[in-house]
Amino acid sequence: MDTSGTSRLIVGITGATGSIFGIRLLEALAGAEVETHLVISKWGAATLVHETPYSVEQVERLASSHYSPQDQGAAISSGSFLTRGMVVAPCSMRTVAAIATGQGEHLVHRAADVVLKERRKLVLVAREAPLSEIHLENLYKLARMGVVILPPVPAFYNHPQSIEEMVDHIVMRILDQFDIHLDLRARWDGRMRAGRERAES
Repeated sequence: MDTSGTSRLIVGITGATGSIFGIRLLEALAGAEVETHLVISKWGAATLVHETPYSVEQVERLASSHYSPQDQGAAISSGSFLTRGMVVAPCSMRTVAAIATGQGEHLVHRAADVVLKERRKLVLVAREAPLSEIHLENLYKLARMGVVILPPVPAFYNHPQSIEEMVDHIVMRILDQFDIHLDLRARWDGRMRAGRERAES
């Protein structure tokens, strides 16, 4: 186990649509020598089972360690447990509000609060549309604290051919925030060409 924290990443999955982002992120990190510490909220678990063919147990097995959302005594609830930071993917607006106001209802909130107080990197893959003034105020408050707000907005310049390719591109961009550079899909190379030209090549 990494005691320096340089290869540890906390992963939270909460009850917004887009569970596949957290799952795919764990899959990508499984072979990248990154120690992952997973916590899935109650509604994150319910949404995961509804949206994907995975069970909660299958997703937990993708992580190096996993914790109950009610386990406030878990390693990731302490700042003395060194990590590279935390990503919440997907991140519900309820979770955004809880983090922005310092509410520690469950372990996802508490772990994020620890990352904030220790000045480590926190990335929120915030999922909601449209955004209300309350959502925007909470996101702005967190952004001013240095939190990276990374909505899972698809890119089309790389001409994705499937949902899987779009998910991989977003996961790649999330991991870039932690200086974990996995080329899951082609990166932008500065070359502009018509979509029809690509289809014919």
